[in-house]
Amino acid sequence: MMATLIWILVGLVVIGLYLSWTAGRLDRLHARIDATRAALDAQLLRRASVAQELATSGVLDPAASIVLYEAAHAARQADEEQREVAESELSQALRAVFAEAQQVEAVREAPGGEDAARELAQAVRRVPMARRFHNDAVRAARALRRHRKVRWFRLAGHAPFPMAFEMDDEPPAALADRAGT
Repeated sequence: MMATLIWILVGLVVIGLYLSWTAGRLDRLHARIDATRAALDAQLLRRASVAQELATSGVLDPAASIVLYEAAHAARQADEEQREVAESELSQALRAVFAEAQQVEAVREAPGGEDAARELAQAVRRVPMARRFHNDAVRAARALRRHRKVRWFRLAGHAPFPMAFEMDDEPPAALADRAGT
């Protein structure tokens, strides 16, 4: 009788340790999501700021400047519910303005344009990477949260269900070619 109680107690301790480890893992995944979201937000803000700066520099033709400035401004000012749409529209504006390599060359030839073109190319290259890291962290947390043990024992606590950031982040071909330089 005493041996049975000891084995039951050992089993409960092992199960408790396993659930505690799983809850800790889930907590670390949520922390990773927060960190990757902050990095994504920083890259999106950097891209919008560089685009807005380039639009106001006078290097682009007036129509392209207006399109780029309005899209960048909307992306910077968008509330959380509209953020994905605003960032996608900025990506589309960047592709429209820099659809041809001649536009990038015109920017590069302007005073200070080489640095502006390089900075914009780096910004548009980093956004897809940051979004991919964030969405990978979200995917891992969702997979763990779908397990029965996590749902039954409410190991996620009151943490909101993680949401992926879906947007059009394809860079303009003319800038993508320059991203490595």
